[in-house]
Amino acid sequence: MFKELEKSVILFTSLALICGVAYPLTMNAIGNSAFTPEAKGSLVYEGKTPIASTLIAQNFTQPQYFHPRPSMAGSDGYDGASSSGSNLGYTSQKLHDAVKERVEAYRSENNLSISEKVPMDAVTASASGLDPHISVANATIQAKRVAASRGIDESKVMDALHKNAQKGYWGIIGEEKVNVVTLNLTLDREFGKVKI
Repeated sequence: MFKELEKSVILFTSLALICGVAYPLTMNAIGNSAFTPEAKGSLVYEGKTPIASTLIAQNFTQPQYFHPRPSMAGSDGYDGASSSGSNLGYTSQKLHDAVKERVEAYRSENNLSISEKVPMDAVTASASGLDPHISVANATIQAKRVAASRGIDESKVMDALHKNAQKGYWGIIGEEKVNVVTLNLTLDREFGKVKI
């Protein structure tokens, strides 16, 4: 019996050291050396102060900025500590009402007519509520408002948009998208921050 117990203790200790110590330390070392920005949260700094992460949506609401997808994470949305969707199903009247309200707000802020289609990602939240990307179609519609609010030519905003566009994975999986945080920071760097 003691021989079996001894084998069990040796096996448990070995697996605990391999899976609980060696593997995490190895993955941490690889991550920090090969993927340094990502391992540190893909933070964006202003001087030495972190101001955003390119992995988490920020709630840009001013007209001179591109707006992210709606968020249901936390009570006011965009809360990294409360990542989640709304959990409302397709048949939910509450979801239909929320989307209808968002469509009207999107049309109003971007001067769209009632017949113009609104991109799906402009009025629905992602599963995490923190997706920092929007579709190129969504960004293209917002470009006119952003350009007018910044007092610059729309073609300059479109150039910044296309510079920040990301292809689908391996060029075939998913659609082209734009990271809203990166795009808005690019606009601030190239054209300055707009004071309200």
